[in-house]
Amino acid sequence: MLYDLARPFFFSLEAEKAHGLTIAGLKALPLGPAPKNDPVLATKLAGLTFPNPIGMAPGFDKNGEVPDALVRLGFGFAEVGTLTPLPQAGNSKPRIFRLPEDKAVINRLGFNNEGQDKAIPRIKRIGRRMGKGILGINIGANKDSADRIADYVIGVRNMAPLADYLTVNISSPNTPGLRALQDKGALEELLSAVMEARGDIEVPVFLKVAPDLEPADIDDIIDVVMTHKLHALIISNTTITRPQLQSANGEETGGLSGAPLKDLALQRLKDFRTASGGKIPLIGVGGISTAQDAYDRILAGASLVQLYTAMIYAGPAIARRMNCNLAKLLKRDGFASVGDAVGAGDK
Repeated sequence: MLYDLARPFFFSLEAEKAHGLTIAGLKALPLGPAPKNDPVLATKLAGLTFPNPIGMAPGFDKNGEVPDALVRLGFGFAEVGTLTPLPQAGNSKPRIFRLPEDKAVINRLGFNNEGQDKAIPRIKRIGRRMGKGILGINIGANKDSADRIADYVIGVRNMAPLADYLTVNISSPNTPGLRALQDKGALEELLSAVMEARGDIEVPVFLKVAPDLEPADIDDIIDVVMTHKLHALIISNTTITRPQLQSANGEETGGLSGAPLKDLALQRLKDFRTASGGKIPLIGVGGISTAQDAYDRILAGASLVQLYTAMIYAGPAIARRMNCNLAKLLKRDGFASVGDAVGAGDK
């Protein structure tokens, strides 16, 4: 209710300024301890125990400033980044566009962040305050890098010691050529280098892919991921496609997130579930704004889900509300845990 009153003020600000104000508020406000989670929500993936399956997607906390605050808001895990080896300003402004009629956002940020060297001491300090919440670190390549695979290797070496899990992000549409790393040959070379750089550090490695894929792409990705024994796939990032949109900003270039992405992201999750035979854990992202949306992804094969755009429209209480309602849905249908419900829609 408080956010309903504050939202007109935030929406009167340019989107990136409002986001900066939100980060500053989370750093300054005393949020209290993380809420207690219903035991039915505890979720295991890649040797990690998540107190609940609702996570904050990367892009919100690009520089690793407030993952602990997100856990206190009720998120079971927070994924910071995307962090690149060197700082970069990203694309020119304006580069974030709200689509309120569609409950969506288009962004063309371009991995703007302060760089890994600046993030490392901050994450070391904040990571100790995560409690039972899980910290993910999302790594990417600099736009002007002469060797993008080498950038990911640097990211692994820098961030693996600090993370509960690492995400290799090759799915952003806003860094020219980045999605080409999803091609089988390039992906084989990338994941070989990443897993070699990981070495003996026992940190799970996830791969984040785009929703804009053909069936042959999905089969190739599954093949390479299984060969290199990655721990999970994150399905998916923003889309460059444009479903029917009502907002005047709908023609802006960049990645579309929010409610219009829901059907595409759900279908892509199902496609990866089918292609992998359920052998690779999946994390569902895209258009998730309610407990029912999260439940639908779990039934379709997701062990965890992430959101970001939905919080822009629903406010910071969204994780607590979703967890409360998700627990009710699980119990209603006789599931003792999230894990018991994963992929139950296949049956």
